[in-house]
Amino acid sequence: MSKSRTAKTLKNSIYALTFFAIQFVLAFISRKIFLEYLGEDILGLNTTAVNILQFLNLAELGINSAVSFSLYKPLHNNDQTSINEILSLQGKLYRRIASVIIIGAISVMLFFPLIFKKISLPLWYAYSSFGVLLFSSLLGYFINYRQIILTASQHDYKIQQSLGACNIIKSVTQIVVLSSCRNPYIWWLVTEVLFSIAGSAVLHITVSKSFPYLKESKLTYNELKRKYANLIVKTKQVFFHNIGGFALTQSSPLIIYAYSSLSLVAIYGNYLIVSSGIMRLFNAIFNSMGAGIGDMIAEGDKNRIMKVFYELFALRFTLVATVTFVFITIGQAFVEIWIGEQYLLPLSTLLIIATTLFIRLNRYTVNQFIAGQGQYQDIYSPVIEALLNVGLSILLGYYYGLNGILSGVLISSICVIELWKPFFLFKYGLHESLIKYFVNYVSMALPAVVIGVILYYIFDGYWDTLPHTWIMLAIYTICICLSYLITLCMCLWIISPSFRTLGSRIRRLFIKS
Repeated sequence: MSKSRTAKTLKNSIYALTFFAIQFVLAFISRKIFLEYLGEDILGLNTTAVNILQFLNLAELGINSAVSFSLYKPLHNNDQTSINEILSLQGKLYRRIASVIIIGAISVMLFFPLIFKKISLPLWYAYSSFGVLLFSSLLGYFINYRQIILTASQHDYKIQQSLGACNIIKSVTQIVVLSSCRNPYIWWLVTEVLFSIAGSAVLHITVSKSFPYLKESKLTYNELKRKYANLIVKTKQVFFHNIGGFALTQSSPLIIYAYSSLSLVAIYGNYLIVSSGIMRLFNAIFNSMGAGIGDMIAEGDKNRIMKVFYELFALRFTLVATVTFVFITIGQAFVEIWIGEQYLLPLSTLLIIATTLFIRLNRYTVNQFIAGQGQYQDIYSPVIEALLNVGLSILLGYYYGLNGILSGVLISSICVIELWKPFFLFKYGLHESLIKYFVNYVSMALPAVVIGVILYYIFDGYWDTLPHTWIMLAIYTICICLSYLITLCMCLWIISPSFRTLGSRIRRLFIKS
C-alpha cells in the first residue's frame, strides 16, 4: 500500500484500538453488573431479542457493502456528483428497507407470547427490550447511513470520535443506573434510547462537516437505479452473503433457546461476548485496511497485489493463532474470575468455540480482497453455508446438546470459509494458483498446532497453583502469549517464505522510523 494509504490505515487503527480497549473493559463490567442486578433471564432475553432483530436486519440486503465498493473510484477521482448520487440512492433504498423492517418487527411481536412462553418474566420485558433495540437500529436507516463515506475514504477514526465516544459515555451511564437506581431496567432502557439519539446526531454532524458538499440528488429513485444498476446487482449478491453471516453468528442462541432455556443462552453468551470482543479487536486492527486494499486493486499492479495479500495473510494468521491459543488456555480462568465458576462451560465446548473463532478471524484476508474487487457473485455459497449451519446445528443439537449446535457452526465454516472462499478468490478474482495458497497455509498451520499442543500441556494445571486474581491472570496471560508468539515466529521464519517477507517489511519500517 502507498505511504498515504499506510498512514491513514495506521491512524484509523490507533483510534479504533484505543476506543476498542475502553469499550471492551466497559462491556465486561457492564455485563457483570447486568447479571448482578437484573439476572441471567433478562440477559438471555436481551440476547434473544438482538438475534431476532439481526434476522430482520437481513432486509438491509448488503447495500452498505455494495455502496462502499461503488464509492472507491468516485472518491479517488473526487467525483462529487457521483458520490452524492450513490449516497442518495442508498438513502432511498434504506428508507424502503426500514418500512419492511418495521412491518416485520410488528409481525414478529404478535408471536412474542409464543416465542417467550418459557420465560418467568412479565411479557412487557420482551416488548420493551425489542422495541428499544429496534428504535436504535432504525436510526441507522434514516440518519446514520451516510457514515459509509467515512469508511470508504479511510476516515474511520471520525466514526470513533463521534459514535464511539457516545457509546463509551452510554456504557458508563448504564453501569451507574443499574447499580444505583430503583427500577434499574427501566433506566437502562431510557439511557439506551437517549444515547442512540445523541450518537446519531453527533455522527450526522461529523459527516456533514467532513464532506460539506453532500446533498440529496435531484434524480428520482428509478433514475438512480438505472444509472447505478451495477450497485443494485452487487447489493443482491451481498444479500446472500449476509444470510450466511447471520446463520454463522446469530442462529446459535436462537437454537439453544429452542432446545434449552434463556439461562443457557446467557451462559453461552458470556463466552460469546469474549469471542466477539476478540473479533472486534481484530476488526479494529485490520478493518481500516479494506479501503486501502480496494484502492490498491483499482491501480491494477498484479505483483504488488499478490505480495501484499501474502504479507497480510501471514500477519493475520500469526496473530490469530496466538490469540486463539491464549483463549483456549485462559478462557475458563477468565470467566471464573469475571462472573463466577457457576457460569463455566465444559472444556470441549470451549475448544469448539475457539476453533470456530480461529476460522472466523482468519477469513478476513481473503474476504477483504474479495470485497476490494467487488466479487460477490458466488451467491450459492452463503446459502449452502446457512443451510449446513442451521440444519447441522438442529440435527446435532438434538443428539449432543450445546456441543452439537456449535459443531454445526464449525462444520459449515470449514466447508465454506476454509475451502470454497479461497478457491473463489484465486479462480475468479486473483487468477492465481490455489495450490500456492494452501501450501502456504499448511506450512503455517502445522507448526501452529504442534506448538499449541506442546505448550498447552506444559502450562496445563499451572493456573490452579496460582492465586486467582486479575493481576495474576494478566501476568499468566502475558507469559502464555509471549511463549507461544515467540516460538511460532521462530518456526514460521524458518518454514514460511511469506512470513520472512513480512518480517523483512516490518524490519524496514523500524529502520526508517
